[in-house]
Amino acid sequence: MQSFESDGVRIAYSDEGEGEPILLIHGFASNVAVNWRDTHWLRVLTEASRRVIAYDNRGHGRSEKLYDPSLYGAPMMAEDARRLLDHLGISRADVMGYSMGARIAAFLVLAHPQRVRSVVLAGAGINLVRGMVGTGPIARALEAQRIQDVPNETARSFRAFAEQTGSDLKALAACIRGPREKITADDLARIAVPTLVATGSDDVIAGSGRELVSLIPGAQLIDIAGRDHMRAVGDAHFKQGVLDFLTQRP
Repeated sequence: MQSFESDGVRIAYSDEGEGEPILLIHGFASNVAVNWRDTHWLRVLTEASRRVIAYDNRGHGRSEKLYDPSLYGAPMMAEDARRLLDHLGISRADVMGYSMGARIAAFLVLAHPQRVRSVVLAGAGINLVRGMVGTGPIARALEAQRIQDVPNETARSFRAFAEQTGSDLKALAACIRGPREKITADDLARIAVPTLVATGSDDVIAGSGRELVSLIPGAQLIDIAGRDHMRAVGDAHFKQGVLDFLTQRP
């Protein structure tokens, strides 16, 4: 992993392969290794002759840990992505985000459409518009002394995943307590780049992918059968669908 400074925040990233660039943005409590390397996405994309840039979001992985919730707004985190493209001298790239990464990718394409050749919103359905509920219990679960002290099952699963990925629990709590800027249906109607939505059929965290597709002009859908939010990311059908989309998009 290399690193660069994004408005004073150290961001760790990897840059592998050759060809047309694609930028990968991971989900909450994850990192490049867990979201993209362990699931073989980096290998699949580099073998498909892509230059693959993936980075650890602020507060995650090997990037700098911040403990002020105001420093974790998705538009601000989207600027980390834009500055990474600047740092690497990449004027335009395909972008794929998973879960929180999809939210960041959406803000990136809305703020800088000329920098995004196409966008894959994965692990994201209609709840991208409706918003995520229950962030308070998740934050408290991350701040708890022990996972055994967390009564809420959903919140406990986030704590367990954060421990599994070796995350800084206090930084993640600050992240999830951060600003929750809204993405509206009108915002999505302005997306003019080729768009692919990919959600697991059993993903209750993301919500309906089909409903999200209906709000984005010309968007396509991959329904990842039999997969929930955690198990969809490494699915072979999902990978092939993304490869087909990248091959066919203008």
